[in-house]
Amino acid sequence: MTVEIVSIGTELLMGQTVDTHAATLGQLFPEFGIVHRHRQTVGDNKGRILDALRLALSRSDWLITIGGLGPTEDDLTRECVAEALDLPLHLHSDVEAALRQRFAQRKAPWTDSQARQALFPRDAALLENPNGTAPGFAVRKGEQGIISLPGPRNEFVPMVEGPLREFLAGLRTGEVFVSRTLRVAGMGESLAEERIRDLLHLVNPTVAPYAQPGEVQFRITARAESTEEARALIAPVESEVRRRLGEAVFGADSDTLEQTVLELLRRRGLTLAVAESCTGGGLAYRLTSVPGSSEVFLGGVVSYANEVKVGVLGVEADVLTREGAVSELVARQMAQGVRRLTGADIGVGITGIAGPGGGSPEKPVGLVYVGFSGPLKESVEELRLSGSRETIRLRSISAALDLIRRNVGGAV
Repeated sequence: MTVEIVSIGTELLMGQTVDTHAATLGQLFPEFGIVHRHRQTVGDNKGRILDALRLALSRSDWLITIGGLGPTEDDLTRECVAEALDLPLHLHSDVEAALRQRFAQRKAPWTDSQARQALFPRDAALLENPNGTAPGFAVRKGEQGIISLPGPRNEFVPMVEGPLREFLAGLRTGEVFVSRTLRVAGMGESLAEERIRDLLHLVNPTVAPYAQPGEVQFRITARAESTEEARALIAPVESEVRRRLGEAVFGADSDTLEQTVLELLRRRGLTLAVAESCTGGGLAYRLTSVPGSSEVFLGGVVSYANEVKVGVLGVEADVLTREGAVSELVARQMAQGVRRLTGADIGVGITGIAGPGGGSPEKPVGLVYVGFSGPLKESVEELRLSGSRETIRLRSISAALDLIRRNVGGAV
């Protein structure tokens, strides 16, 4: 079964809102054996919405529309779906009664436009919307159909996890697709791909790379008659990828580098503190975004100014003068200083030039030093990074997390 997403809303076309809903659906489809080949975004214009729906119906079995189910004049999805399928719109009296009751309970004025939310194409199945006034719906015509979901995130996400999942489960026939994603750090995309190049040509399962700042992912996807059979196809390929990439594989699926690091520290009974310059607190933010991080993460210092490096962290002033703020020795002393200041078992220091200015031939933009200080080991890693200011910062943070992971994985 093939499906196409049609996202509706002028705000999407203008870049005022980022369409994360389509990505959520794209990640859901393989679980139900659904092939997703096309996606469209269209503004709040009836003619263009109809064109998009008709194009989608010409090449896909099912459509999922997102947005345009509200009560205003530019909420056009209902009438466009009905017209595209050549079906009349009917007023659902139970939905209208529920809407009126809801407005009365909230002492909100009822307007005739609110009744638009009770209009549905004939024979449509309603999809409950527990967080909003506009139900979703699914309507079939022959071998095809259209599912319409609301746009607001607090309504869309619960409907995907509840009513939409249930509906798609009823449509599922034939093969299912199952994916497993291995996550890699401390090894560049080119080197990682070179080590598993032959596996990238497999047909079932397939192995596909995806790179983001500081991390490479390899998604292994298998198709089979059942989830169990698909997982059995994935298992030997996953084992081979892990064997070839070794300790660079830090996790799978939803694992993050910060989760992995914090779990390693927790298991070993170690605490951590960080001192940051060019990353501006980004490393501390990543760590504290994980629930329960306070068990091992004691705190951080953003030492952007040299005065803070000296006065708070105890970096030697003559070292700053002689070596410069972006240097191996300063990164080491930042790590030592924050460890001493907080009493943590491990201290990490980051200093670098994120750009776009501030570089020189001797110390170009992208030069970053990450210092590590533990009870039994100290080290500094030099990075030569490229990209935008934000990319350099993100890659520096990931490199620091991976340095902690590798050092804590062995003797500290």
